[in-house]
Formats: sequence, structure tokens, C-alpha cells
Amino acid sequence: MSSERRPPLGPIVGKTPALHPSLDIKLSGRYVTIVGMTTEHIAPLYPHIAGDKNAHAWDYMFDGPFDELSDFQAIIEAEINSPDLAVYAIISADQPTTPGGAPNVIGCASYNYSNPKNRSVEVGVLMAPKLQRTPATTEAMYLMARHAFEDLGYRRYEWKCDALNTSSYRAALRLGFSFEGIFRQHMIIKGRNRDTAWFSMLDGEWPSIKRAFEEWLDPSNFGEDGLQQRKLEDFRSQ
Repeated sequence: MSSERRPPLGPIVGKTPALHPSLDIKLSGRYVTIVGMTTEHIAPLYPHIAGDKNAHAWDYMFDGPFDELSDFQAIIEAEINSPDLAVYAIISADQPTTPGGAPNVIGCASYNYSNPKNRSVEVGVLMAPKLQRTPATTEAMYLMARHAFEDLGYRRYEWKCDALNTSSYRAALRLGFSFEGIFRQHMIIKGRNRDTAWFSMLDGEWPSIKRAFEEWLDPSNFGEDGLQQRKLEDFRSQ
């Protein structure tokens, strides 16, 4: 009998692959509704992310800021048609249409580079800057994570951002992602170096993260002034 010890091996994982994200969904919450994005959603979104007051939102993005709707439309249409992305419109639940009758699109989110075989997928989000860290934005990220884990069967949920983007860095940690490290000189964005910070959330962690989301989003956590009583992070530390 050989006295050599076998090297350690990872645990066995079920062979059932995850599902590809579909645009034919509707995720409904108290603050937002998420649906597959179409060209009709682009123009209503544009005012929320355009103009000098919102230019800072594009500092670490691949494109933008945009001075013309046509330029923004071309970029979003390309993303809608990309085989690597599944893009969704985030619509206000309490005011689903604009005064003109168009969908009141306050942001968009996406599943990026899904890998059903290995059951991993990345999330991306673009919200109106004035809505960042509001219940609407948090609920949108909750709905996207829940759908990825519970409906599509992913085991790894990723968040990536420029390592210099402290707002996105803090958002990932607030939402329950774990920091994994920096990919140095990962990309060149708008002619500048980008070191990319990687974060992940795992299926085994999801139940406790989900519970924290739901407790934070409960109306009892908000005062009459609309301000939170407790931080999202506080519910995960219980």
C-alpha cells in the first residue's frame, strides 16, 4: 500500500448548471420593478443620468458622460444586443410612468458574462445619482441577487469596480459582498490605467445576506422623514 498522502481536493459540486439570464422577467418590489430593457426605456432614463450635475457618475465608467441622447442610445442599444450582457430597466414602483406616459426608468442593471457551467455571474448597476444609497437602489440590488441565487441557480455573484472608485467599493461592502483582491493593470479605460477590485457573494452566504436586506427594507426601519433607523450592515452583524 502506498504511503503517499493524496493532495487535498475541493468539495464535490452538483452538476446541474445555472440558467442563462433572461430578459423575459419581472422582478417586483416595494420601491422598484425590474424588467428586461428595450429601446423604449432609453430616452426616459437619459434625463436621470445626463447633464453636468451627473457627469461625476461616469468618472469610472467605460463610456460617458453623454451630451446627446443619440450617443447614449447607441451605447445602451449595443449593450442590449450584446451576447455577454442581460440588461434590465429599473422602474419606480410608486411612479411607474412619467407625466408624458413613458416608463419612469430611474436606472438600469445587468448580469454580465454569465457562466452557467461554473455557476458564476457578475452584476452591474447604473442608477440616477440622486437615488444612490436609497431604498430604491438597495432593493434593486436585492432583487437582482435573489433572482440570481434562487431562480437562476448561481453559486457565485460578483461585483467589480475600479479600485479608485471608493463609492462603488463601499457600496459593495455595504450590500454584503466580500472583498477578494485587486487585479493590477487589469484594463485601460478612457486612456487611463484601471486596477480592478473584485468582490463576491456566495450562495452559502445568501440566506443571511437576504435576511439583512429584507429587515433593512422593511418600512418599520424608516422614520416619517424617510431616513433609515439602522444601517444595512447592522442587520448582518446581529
